Amino acid sequence: MLDEEKITRAIVEEFSNSFLNHTNLEVGLAGAGPANLVAAKKLAEEGMKTAVFERKLNVGGGMWGGGMMFPRIVVQEEATRILDEFGIDHHEHEEGYYVANSIESVCRLASEAVRAGAEIYNLIEVEDVMIREDDRIAGVVLNWSAVDRAGLHVDPLAVKADLVIDGTGHDAEVCRIVQEKIPGAEFDVRGEKPMYAEKGEKALMDTTKEVYPGLIVSGMAANAVTAGPRMGPIFGGMLLSGEKAAEIAVEKFRD
Repeated sequence: MLDEEKITRAIVEEFSNSFLNHTNLEVGLAGAGPANLVAAKKLAEEGMKTAVFERKLNVGGGMWGGGMMFPRIVVQEEATRILDEFGIDHHEHEEGYYVANSIESVCRLASEAVRAGAEIYNLIEVEDVMIREDDRIAGVVLNWSAVDRAGLHVDPLAVKADLVIDGTGHDAEVCRIVQEKIPGAEFDVRGEKPMYAEKGEKALMDTTKEVYPGLIVSGMAANAVTAGPRMGPIFGGMLLSGEKAAEIAVEKFRD
């Protein structure tokens, strides 16, 4: 016989145990878009304690909707190896243009990140960062996204993180917080340029980097910080950006 109280206890205890186990991270990722899901898997495979915080109910960022709600995405040849790694089915539509189902893509990215050992927390947003004496990012400040939407004044909780990856998309939310709250932060969130898929995709390999001590940018947030062009429903650059962000983080730990 099912007991509702036991169901409640199972959910609360399991979530609480998981959250308490992730209050001191090696890498905290803001936003569960495709770039950060790739990064999370790569980092977890390196044995790093990794958690992704997504303010929405769903993960995957803009990938769910494909192009204008046609649930298909395009990936260039250079990134098909990542589709293969995540087990995402794809085929060549014409030379150099590979097509995948956007819904399968999101599900596979999230599933493989979790299977690798990363934790994904949805409905939680990063509303601030932690700073210590050397002005280095030391963690993230979290609250339920429903608190913000309801306009409530509820104090947040903080999670330590040696590194933070801002993968919050077009708004580059964590970078904007740092720019606003840390005088002298030597970067500006310039906002993305109009769509130019070829240039935007190529730019991501340069714009994915550490922009402030302890803060790495990935995906569309990387282009937004440095005024890179918008790409549209082609996602190879996003996947490669996530891979590069993870590589940068791993290298920081090795140094």
